[in-house]
Amino acid sequence: MGKDRRKKLHLSKIYSFRRGKGGFKDDNAQIGGPGFSRVVYCNEPGGFEATTKNYASNYVRTTKYTAASFLPKALFEQFRRVANFYFLVTGSLSFTSLAPYSAVSAVIPLIIFIGAAMVKEGIEDWRRKQQDIEMNNRKVKKHRGGGVFDHTEWRNIRVGDIVKVEKNEFFPADLILLSSSYDDAICYVETMNLDGETNLKLKQALEDTSYIHDDENLSDFRATIKCEDPNSNLYAFVGSMEFEEQQHPLSPQQLLLRDSQLRNTDYIYGAVIFTGHDTKVIQNSTDPPSKRSKIEKKMDKIIYFLFGVLFMMAFVGSIYFGIVTKDDLEGGHKRWYLKPDSAKIFFDPKRAPMAAIYHFLTALLLYSYLIPISLYVSIEIVKVLQSIFINQDIHMYYEETDKPAHARTSNLNEELGQVDTILSDKTGTLTCNSMEFIKFSVAGTAYGYGVTEVEKAMAKRNGSPLIVNGKDYGVEDRAHGAKKSSIKGFNFDDDRIMDGNWVNEPHSDVIQNFFRLLAVCHTAIPDLDEETGKVTYEAESPDEAAFVIAAKELGFEFFNRTQSSVSVNELDPVSCKRVERSYKLLNVLEFNSSRKRMSVIVRDEEGKLLLLCKGADSVMFERLAINGRKYEEETREHVNEYANAGLRTLILAYRELSEEEYQAFNEKFVEAKNSVSADRETMIDEVAKKVEKDLILLGATAVEDKLQEGVPECIDKLAQAGIKIWVLTGDKMETAINIGYACSLLRQGMKQIIINLESPKITELEKVGDKDAVTKASRESVLQQLMNGKFQVAASSSEAFALIIDGKSLAYALEENIKKLFLELAIGCASLICCRSSPIQKALVTRLVKEGTKKTTLAIGDGANDVGMLQEADIGIGISGVEGMQAVMSSDISIAQFRFLERLLLVHGHWCYRRISSMICYFFYKNVTFGFTVFLYEAYSSFSGQPAYNDWFLSLYNVFFTSLPVIALGVLDQDVSARYCLKFPLLYQEGVQNVLFSWRRIIGWMFNGLCSAIIIFFLCTKALDPQAFNKDGKVAGYQILGATMYTCVIWVVNCQMALALSYFTLIQHIVIWGGIALWYLFLLAYGAMSPSISTTAYKVFVESLAPSPFFYIVTIFAVISALTPYFVYNAIQLRFFPMYHGMIQWIRHDGRCDDPEYCNMVRQRSIRPTTVGFTARSLARTNPLEMENIN
Repeated sequence: MGKDRRKKLHLSKIYSFRRGKGGFKDDNAQIGGPGFSRVVYCNEPGGFEATTKNYASNYVRTTKYTAASFLPKALFEQFRRVANFYFLVTGSLSFTSLAPYSAVSAVIPLIIFIGAAMVKEGIEDWRRKQQDIEMNNRKVKKHRGGGVFDHTEWRNIRVGDIVKVEKNEFFPADLILLSSSYDDAICYVETMNLDGETNLKLKQALEDTSYIHDDENLSDFRATIKCEDPNSNLYAFVGSMEFEEQQHPLSPQQLLLRDSQLRNTDYIYGAVIFTGHDTKVIQNSTDPPSKRSKIEKKMDKIIYFLFGVLFMMAFVGSIYFGIVTKDDLEGGHKRWYLKPDSAKIFFDPKRAPMAAIYHFLTALLLYSYLIPISLYVSIEIVKVLQSIFINQDIHMYYEETDKPAHARTSNLNEELGQVDTILSDKTGTLTCNSMEFIKFSVAGTAYGYGVTEVEKAMAKRNGSPLIVNGKDYGVEDRAHGAKKSSIKGFNFDDDRIMDGNWVNEPHSDVIQNFFRLLAVCHTAIPDLDEETGKVTYEAESPDEAAFVIAAKELGFEFFNRTQSSVSVNELDPVSCKRVERSYKLLNVLEFNSSRKRMSVIVRDEEGKLLLLCKGADSVMFERLAINGRKYEEETREHVNEYANAGLRTLILAYRELSEEEYQAFNEKFVEAKNSVSADRETMIDEVAKKVEKDLILLGATAVEDKLQEGVPECIDKLAQAGIKIWVLTGDKMETAINIGYACSLLRQGMKQIIINLESPKITELEKVGDKDAVTKASRESVLQQLMNGKFQVAASSSEAFALIIDGKSLAYALEENIKKLFLELAIGCASLICCRSSPIQKALVTRLVKEGTKKTTLAIGDGANDVGMLQEADIGIGISGVEGMQAVMSSDISIAQFRFLERLLLVHGHWCYRRISSMICYFFYKNVTFGFTVFLYEAYSSFSGQPAYNDWFLSLYNVFFTSLPVIALGVLDQDVSARYCLKFPLLYQEGVQNVLFSWRRIIGWMFNGLCSAIIIFFLCTKALDPQAFNKDGKVAGYQILGATMYTCVIWVVNCQMALALSYFTLIQHIVIWGGIALWYLFLLAYGAMSPSISTTAYKVFVESLAPSPFFYIVTIFAVISALTPYFVYNAIQLRFFPMYHGMIQWIRHDGRCDDPEYCNMVRQRSIRPTTVGFTARSLARTNPLEMENIN
């Protein structure tokens, strides 16, 4: 029935654990208990039992706001900022009689800036809303009843529904796979939306539900699923299905996750178990850790400082005002114009204390212009624009994968210019993670003449020729370029093996078993091109792909996989012809980071039961049988040689199983697999350990993971910039050390402090098996080694040290009472390499550096094992490589290649740091200049609460006349060009040392603003009073004085911007001079309005200012006088005490940028004896005395 529509078995390319029908015994005891309480009634979602469960609907909302909550929540978000809350308070008080200005003029700017921020929030949330609408309105076929399926929206799906998902459609909820278009009920799933991985995953339904091959079969289908409660673990699932009065275990093999896509399968039937926000993908969609830059945190402190200044000014002025007001009782009313006799309370001499209190509140309103209301909004705008420039940088675009740089957050732009320590993964980050099979060892004999980049670097370091098999690879590479295989993943060269010559080797039977293991022991999926007959492979890792490709090229072509078999075309050593052989696949014991090995159990055509195993040498050698160690010594030597050459190694071994042994194992394995508990994986591992023993050693593989292009050059530049680079890797110590040499993290003559637990005492204790004694001895050993290392570093300040520590030692070094010593030693070394480190150790080291040094840390990685490290660091950089997108999705910024880090930090990082720092300093400068003129005028008017300026002059200062130049500064200014940033990495130290945003510099800019305010105020007041202002002999009133002072302030702060800029563009000219022009246009337009609107500004420009030459003379003198102190200070500093960027500007100005000798001299100022990189290595080799003399 419907069989003609279903695909045949031979198309299935699946591996799975052997299915068992064993009972559950007591293993299902957790079902119904805490964490395992979900019960799903399949195909009857509207039943009474189902409706009582009240599970979540399938409607998903990812928006931050709703229509009802947007206004209150968005307002709350804005007024959480202390500055915004202050302006809300002052805006509210402006409606009282305390306000020295109109309420409208105070509230409008607040509405503009808060509104702009809310509009930005609203637009972002609206985009999320549109995505939600599109997602919730997708269609899927749902079983209506009676074997009939109708299309319905995703939002209408309920727990217990049966859905039919067709090819290339996404799963609308978390489903249990019931059946598919394949006979063996399997399907292919792409999980790119979950983990970024593009390789297809295989899922398989229970055998008992695989009969469902047509819609009609579901009319009477009923089952009850009991499983775990909703959780975020994508890779685990525990449950059971009660079907036809039998219990069947459910595992991740049957789970189809929402937002995964059905591929290469016509259709599947699935039962909905988790909907909406209960689905695993939504459970995982928590916000990443909130990160704020150090500059932003410091900016908050500056705001608090200005609040302190503001309150102090108001307090002092109020005390003075109270004293003077009280004095008005005597001496004939000195301030007669305030009419103290008829004053109510504000100027009543009899109630002076209350008058002082009221004045304090008025002063708080009046001096509020010290606080830059537009600061936060302007910085957000600038950071977004900076991120766009980063995203659009063609020099960080990787054409091969069509991936540009992508700033996933704009909060940390300036932090890119302050990085002190980089913590980097190795595989896929420094290297390509594109493995090439290059060498192997079988039966104690090494094969393969390939030469790795590490070996070339070692030969170059030692100054010796690299001769292999009679060829000088150094000369050959220089003359002709390295010989490169045309087959991706295979770069093996040895005439003894190639073209079937291995059959003539002394141990050809061992070689045959070795190649057979490579062809059978894996989880790859073959894809046969029927037109060309070529087989390609879909593998879970680059290593796996390299092994099956190598087996294919060496005569063992894996070409087909079904649920229960693996087929290989083997080269028969007797007939020298290809023979097709099939191996019955009984069990797959999968690889994981704790097991560090994988095995398959197969039955060959002769009926033999074989366990084939491959894994890391740290776990494999200990599992060898006594009679299986024949080649152990030679293999260990070869593995060490391969590690020294920078190769990744695996040990291959096998054993034959008896029927009785296998049956015993399989019963326990099925029992463990059927266990419905959180400990299922642990139980499976324990059972696997008991069979993965007494192995017979075959040999070892060696694959090369080449360094990415430009890595040594990038590390060299970053090292010259003064950035410390630490490598955290899971590789062997020897491999990591030699990769360190290849990428110039290590150099000849650098003393290595190696910390491990390979002492005879610990080895002896491990043999005895006393775990407590081993732990105590290991801790003491690590502590002693760290203390010895610290003593070595302290004893020599001119030598470079490298700290190299393995994962076991690192576990003790990170303990609470030891980690401080470890950090001190690590900081004192030029480089650090942590080997065999786990993901949690990577994150803990990152946290230790971040919290211990209080300096900016950057973590960079490409795999899921790097996620913790990326989230823990101040800045997380994800490499969009071949290990999926989990690191990218958890990062703050993603790049395609490690070498792009050079430009990201040295160019964009420096620019963003300088721009944001200068922008914030200038913001405070212009507000201090403006605010203090208000204060000085109020003091001049006896602290009477009289504002110096018209209400709208006050309000629009930050909104229009001075806002755009500072944004242009933050986006476009360049102290030096990108070429000079890269040519002189020393420049980066400005950010690391934070010289551009130190308290000294911030206070200096504020002092500059104070000086400008004093000069403008006193020049204007002394020049305009009491002389005649125009030809009619009229003196200047406070309206004229206020407008003149305001004009001077506008000119001074905009011209100050012009002086501070290093790089003029047309946009800067427009916004600077345009801001000044806008002031005059506004003064004309506003002054032309009726007096009830323009008040003190009524025709002040046309009738009073414009006709008077005195107005222009005062303006010119004020601008020159106010800017002279800054100009003189800047000229002296640039000429006699230049900072790093000043030195480079002088080099460019003097035309010495093309003088290699002079440029090298400047660059070498950034080289220290402890600096890594090939430039430092070259300098140390050619002139070691000079290195010692560099300060």
